[in-house]
Amino acid sequence: MSSLSDQRLAALRERMSATGTDLVAIGPSSHMMYLAGLDPHGDERPVMLLVSRSHAGFLMPALNVDSSRQKTHLPFFPWRDDDGPDAALATLLEASGLPQSPSVVIDETMRADFALLLLDALPGASRRFTDDTVGFLRARKEEDEYRRLKASAVLNDTAAMAGFDALTPGITELEIAAVIRDVYKQAGATPVFTSVCFGGNGAFPHHHTGETQLKAGDAVLIDTGGRLDGYPSDMTRVGFFGTPTAEFEKVHAIVNKAVEAALAAAKPGVLAKSIDKAARDVIADAGYGDFFTHRTGHGLGIDIHEPPYLTATSETVLDEGMVFSIEPGIYLPGQFGLRLEEIVILRKDGAEILSDLPRSAVVR
Repeated sequence: MSSLSDQRLAALRERMSATGTDLVAIGPSSHMMYLAGLDPHGDERPVMLLVSRSHAGFLMPALNVDSSRQKTHLPFFPWRDDDGPDAALATLLEASGLPQSPSVVIDETMRADFALLLLDALPGASRRFTDDTVGFLRARKEEDEYRRLKASAVLNDTAAMAGFDALTPGITELEIAAVIRDVYKQAGATPVFTSVCFGGNGAFPHHHTGETQLKAGDAVLIDTGGRLDGYPSDMTRVGFFGTPTAEFEKVHAIVNKAVEAALAAAKPGVLAKSIDKAARDVIADAGYGDFFTHRTGHGLGIDIHEPPYLTATSETVLDEGMVFSIEPGIYLPGQFGLRLEEIVILRKDGAEILSDLPRSAVVR
């Protein structure tokens, strides 16, 4: 129950020493799941994991202690509704052995009232978010994380193709989404999101799947992901129902070229913004720059969206073991949208694609 958590806490303390951090405070979040394997019930009752150089423990509502104990060996500092959390938090902070005016890292996803409760108890503390501590560790995937992400990606290949294979005249986007979700469920995975876009709906990068019916001459975009064994997938592929138009084939070739340029630029030690530039330059040079309206990629791990983010301004230095998407797109209002998305893990010699599915358009 504790070995992975112990390893990650030890790695966190190394980062705390390297960054001069005295305390890391984590709320109920994917950060807590990563560090302690615990995802406690979250409501307005303060719960947090506090990690110092010499101690780790949970501030925990008493009514959640028994269920949470099944997941962690770390000590609990419980509090009851009729007492409030202040005394338990004070005891936990005393056990943490903090210096005067400590340097505190706050989980950026923590409720504001939880964070202020902690900071009010630490007058004079400096504070920042988790980028160079927990975030730093999570961005560099362990081998077991890679295996889970790879398995999730391969299942996603099957789910996406099931969607394309189900295309028939008059079928709705929602009906295709249901076919895709069934693949996840039958494999013991959980559907996380499925965006099915027919025709002009694909020009909306975050289209909400609806009742639009498929007709001949429609481009089809499927962006989907599920969660298998705790880790998600995320992939976008495109197709055409009927004979692809010349414009569709032209745009597909441009976007695929942009993906290839970004893949070639992805190396340890380069800035995240250089990956975005590699993809964006291809699309701009082809005359479609105004129609590529979002960043090139995002990290993926326990969360579907997590650091690093591949934007035009990101100064993040990419490192071996990072997992992120490469997903340039061109969106032509009233016609179609075309995005090709790969999830990659960065190896010492470049990017390894997790999907086994070709990026060629699926014609039905």
